Amino acid sequence: MSWQLATLNLILRLGAKPRLRRTMTPEAAERDFARCAPFVLRRPANLRHLVRPGGLHWISAGPCAPRRVILYFHGGGYVTGSPASHQGVMARLSLLSGVEVCAPDYPLAQRAPAPARLGAALAAHGRLLDLGYAPEQIALAGDSAGGGLALCLLSALCGAGRPPAALVAFSPWTDLAGTGGSLASNAAADPFLPVERFADLARIVCGGRDPRDPGISPLYGAFPGCPPVLLTYALTEILADDARRMAARLRSFGGAVTEQTDPAAPHAWPLFDGWIPEARATLRRAAAFLQESFALTSR
Repeated sequence: MSWQLATLNLILRLGAKPRLRRTMTPEAAERDFARCAPFVLRRPANLRHLVRPGGLHWISAGPCAPRRVILYFHGGGYVTGSPASHQGVMARLSLLSGVEVCAPDYPLAQRAPAPARLGAALAAHGRLLDLGYAPEQIALAGDSAGGGLALCLLSALCGAGRPPAALVAFSPWTDLAGTGGSLASNAAADPFLPVERFADLARIVCGGRDPRDPGISPLYGAFPGCPPVLLTYALTEILADDARRMAARLRSFGGAVTEQTDPAAPHAWPLFDGWIPEARATLRRAAAFLQESFALTSR
C-alpha cells in the first residue's frame, strides 16, 4: 500500500464515511457530492467534453482511434453524480486507451423510478448504433452503481444477440437485494462506504420493484455470448461479494472474466486518479484490457 493510499483511507474513514452515514436523503447526498466532486475528482490536461446531438457527453484527452467507443456509466449510488462530475476518470481512461468515451446523463433515482436508468442505457447504446458503430466497436464501462448499470445493459444486449466488445466495471454494485456476505464481514474494514445506509438506498433505487429484477441487479441476469469482462474490487469493501459473485455468474455463461483485486483500496478507487498511484495503475490495466478486446473483435 502506498503512503498516498494509506492517507486517503484515513481521510475517508474519518471524514467521508461518517458524513455518508448521517446523510438521510438522496437530495442531500446529491448536494454534498456536487460540492465536493470538483475538488476531489481530478482531471487530466487537455480534457475535451462535448455534448452532441442525442444528449450524449463525449469525453477524451488525447488522440482517439476511429470507429471505437467506450460507453461509460458514472457511479454515485444512482442518486448522485453526472458525466460532468466523473469526466476526469473518463478522460483518463480515454487518454490511456486511445478510445473516446461516450457517457449518458441517465436519470437519478430521486427523479425517475426504475427501470428508467436501464431505459436510458439502452437508448444511449441505440444512439451509438444509429451513428454507425457496430456492436463490436462498442465497449461498456462504469464505476460503482454505473458498473452495475453497465452490467444490466450487458445482459440486455447479450439477450438480444448484440454483445459489445468488452466490459470494464470498477467496484460494481450488482445485488440490490443485499445478499452478499461482505456487507457484514467488511462493515468495519471498508474505509469509505457505511453499510448502515445500504438498505435505505436500495429501497430508493428499486422504487418498489423486486431488487432481484435483472434490470436492477445484474447478478440475477443472463449473459449468453458474454464478451470479455474485467472486474476490479477491493477485498475490504462492503461490495466485494457483489463483484466476486458477478464474476462467477458471468463465467457460468462462458464469459472470460478477469478479476483485479486490491487488498485495501477504497470503493471505486480509480476515481481517485491523481491522488493515489493505485488508481492510475488500475486505469492502465483497464485501458490495456480494452485495447486487447477491441483488437480481438477487429480480426
